[in-house]
Amino acid sequence: MASSLVKIDVHLIFHTKKTGIKMHEDDLPRIFAYIGGVINGVNGLPIAVGGRPDHIHILASLPKTMSLADFIRAIKADSSKWIKKLRDDYASFEWQEGYGAFSVSPSLIDKTVNYIRGQEEHHRKRSFQEEYRLFLEAYGIQYDERYVFDD
Repeated sequence: MASSLVKIDVHLIFHTKKTGIKMHEDDLPRIFAYIGGVINGVNGLPIAVGGRPDHIHILASLPKTMSLADFIRAIKADSSKWIKKLRDDYASFEWQEGYGAFSVSPSLIDKTVNYIRGQEEHHRKRSFQEEYRLFLEAYGIQYDERYVFDD
């Protein structure tokens, strides 16, 4: 083949550092938009960005020239630098080191977008920890409860 053709859609989930501060509800739309811009800037395609003050969900197409780990590192590093400048009380803002990354079939893109957009309603019924455990179990990912939610 003369060119590389790639379409890998992934649902990313990561949390603010438990020992740190959360994002303010009224800042979330700006933060989500900024993260979409970061994804565009590394040649990814943001499909949906959403979440709650303590965690974020991203549905994106990976750039064909970047590994998943480098993609997430770029999003976290750039966004946390920007968030720290957004408000004085964000000076010590940090994302947790870890993340969840789950492949998404083209047939489930719309369902995943709706899931991400419905985070506020969704978390009236279920905590982040409950939600994340369900993802891990649905994807058959082995984990140790002692470490999965640590900073």
